[in-house]
Amino acid sequence: MKAPSITTKTGDNGETGLLGGERVPKDHPRVHAVGSVDELNAVIGAVLAEERMPETLRGRLEQIQRTLFEIGAALAFAPHDFADDVAALERQAADLERSLSTLCHFILPGGSRAGSLLHFARTVCRRAERWVAALNGEDRAHPQILIYLNRLSDYLFLAARAVNRDAGVEEVEWKRFQ
Repeated sequence: MKAPSITTKTGDNGETGLLGGERVPKDHPRVHAVGSVDELNAVIGAVLAEERMPETLRGRLEQIQRTLFEIGAALAFAPHDFADDVAALERQAADLERSLSTLCHFILPGGSRAGSLLHFARTVCRRAERWVAALNGEDRAHPQILIYLNRLSDYLFLAARAVNRDAGVEEVEWKRFQ
């Protein structure tokens, strides 16, 4: 039996299908939210492609990818309870934060390749959060998704710092031009 083609041609008129069969315009806030979460998942996949990734962080990022997939499905109307995911992410972020020096200034995103990718993932996460917030203004997505994305952006920032520290790359403090 031949597998169905990925090309359905059903989106050629600028609409896409959601779980449950509803069709919406491709510029609908729900589609932006789902797409931003998918993009975030892909950026985290790029981070995981890095060879020198601590195994603990690798495992956590792989779990985050699974949760992001569930979030995408939930945003497309497949309900899911994210309370346990939020709690796990909060514990992991607290562990990372305890392992890092106290940050007393803004830092520029960058550092090692993996650290830079984690900073990039953080910015994509913030965009996903903005789209979920916009969607909430329209039809109240699961409120735990916003909480999870907010915690995840913090976690990704801390992970970038930890990866850069482990790579021996110093953080670059942001300073105003004089």
